[in-house]
Amino acid sequence: MPAIETKDGTEIYYKDWGTGQPVVFSHGWPLSADAWEDQMLFLGSRGYRCIAHDRRGHGRSDQPWNGNEMNTYADDLAELVHALDIKDAVHVGHSTGGGEVARYIGRHSTKRVAKAVLIGAVPPIMVKTAANPGGTPIEAFDQIRANVLADRSQFWKDLSMPFYGANRPGSKVSQGLRDSFWLQGMMAGHKAVYDCVKAFSETDFTDDLKRIDVPTLVLHGDDDQIVPIADSAMLSSKLVKGATLKVIPGGPHGMCSTMKDTINAELLAFIQAGRS
Repeated sequence: MPAIETKDGTEIYYKDWGTGQPVVFSHGWPLSADAWEDQMLFLGSRGYRCIAHDRRGHGRSDQPWNGNEMNTYADDLAELVHALDIKDAVHVGHSTGGGEVARYIGRHSTKRVAKAVLIGAVPPIMVKTAANPGGTPIEAFDQIRANVLADRSQFWKDLSMPFYGANRPGSKVSQGLRDSFWLQGMMAGHKAVYDCVKAFSETDFTDDLKRIDVPTLVLHGDDDQIVPIADSAMLSSKLVKGATLKVIPGGPHGMCSTMKDTINAELLAFIQAGRS
């Protein structure tokens, strides 16, 4: 399997499909690069090189005890970008992956980045604090950790329902899609998914967002039950200079799968904008 080895000896698996301007995808928790296949097939068929990696501890990548936090995630991404000599890239991050993209730019600049896309992303910061009164109380994330420890297999089955909006009236979310979520979650390491809850909920990306100096699209569903839009996209779009905010009516957290035609069209239009 294609993989790079990071400075601490961790093997990071990646997919590299197609040719053309690179589009680099960072996935959400507890998933893998497989979560991006609808977007990769679509863009790869339209003249783009699509690259997606399994974050350390997730999917087919190694499961080290250490490094399950945002700085290391961002540095792993930087090592992948350098190893594959990726330049002029569009970086697309969903959920936790949106935080990874923001921290990558915050730590490594935009010298290899053409544009950025944050989809249902966790920045600026999810947890409720004195400075972030609209955030989610820490007790909610403590409960997620407790569920991961108690029976993570069942928890992934339960979580897939609000993730894709399968609990909404008239939902057409298939059992197959929910099974795919479960399978990807079970491929991730137990320690990694436990540690990552702190990484995605308590990391403050405010300064990272302020360092983004390339065209940025902030895409979020207004029915996101996992990362509430009011405390994420509505704030991030103001912190990133010149960002474009696009709210998807009825969009759940997992809209890259349930509304893939809409998301694919938005991505393609944004990537092509400004190019002859």
